[in-house]
Amino acid sequence: MSPEPGAASVENARQGGHVTQGAPTLEARGLVKTFGHVVGLAGVSLKLYPGEVLAIIGDNGAGKSTLIKCLSGALTPDEGEMLLDGAKVEFKSPVDARRAGIETVYQTLAVAPALDIASNLYLGREVRDSGPLGRFFRKLDTRGMRAKAKDELKDLGIGTIQDITQKVETLSGGQRQAVAVARAAAFGSKVVILDEPTAALGVRESGQVLALIKRLRGRGLPVILISHNMPHVFEVADRIHIQRLGRCAGVITPRSHTMEEAVAIMTGATTLDEAAEAPGDGKSAAGRDGGDRTRT
Repeated sequence: MSPEPGAASVENARQGGHVTQGAPTLEARGLVKTFGHVVGLAGVSLKLYPGEVLAIIGDNGAGKSTLIKCLSGALTPDEGEMLLDGAKVEFKSPVDARRAGIETVYQTLAVAPALDIASNLYLGREVRDSGPLGRFFRKLDTRGMRAKAKDELKDLGIGTIQDITQKVETLSGGQRQAVAVARAAAFGSKVVILDEPTAALGVRESGQVLALIKRLRGRGLPVILISHNMPHVFEVADRIHIQRLGRCAGVITPRSHTMEEAVAIMTGATTLDEAAEAPGDGKSAAGRDGGDRTRT
């Protein structure tokens, strides 16, 4: 399967203009992953551009989780290649991906409830004190980590958390999600992957997480968003990668297609070309709002 002809000028895509080719931060080419006779991915290609929110949608069993696990190092693809800033990379584990600057926040939220916020942000990356106690007795720089954690939350506009020493188990669902995203943003220098970040949240907390995603994009950090919530996807995504039965059924934008068309492509009720040719207001779906439509 040929690489995805994606949108490079993300700002133009947001405004509904025509997009031009550019250099992606992360690129996957023809990824294949099988589990015995079960095909998880069948030649999936993907491009993620700087400062872009790329949503990945699909029904259960479409290959979304397998795709992000390959991108984050949790799985190794059987075929295909991945490029980060144009250089070929191979991840044997999530540690390799994190070292390369790719951070993933899974739906299960890997936070330690009994630890405070700062300790969770630096979990597995604790900073030692610069003095003799740190060098010889491995004393942690607790004060420094708390100060940096507070600055990170402030930079992301997370104002609902006032006490950085507060234990995570005392936080709301939205605040816990914010801590997990803040940790990913603090150490994800290249890409942040968010798996269903609003799945278990209420309306208000979901809005806070969506605002956080927009702020990450504003910092120029590309984000991959996996979600079943179409209104959330269409609110924050610049482009939408649609998975179906282990393949990419197409890549659209919120301006080129409607939610109904996206769901129809996702479920197989229609194809990308059929959605573009559907009768309506006399214009194709791609020209309805001036957006481009792309597919693999």
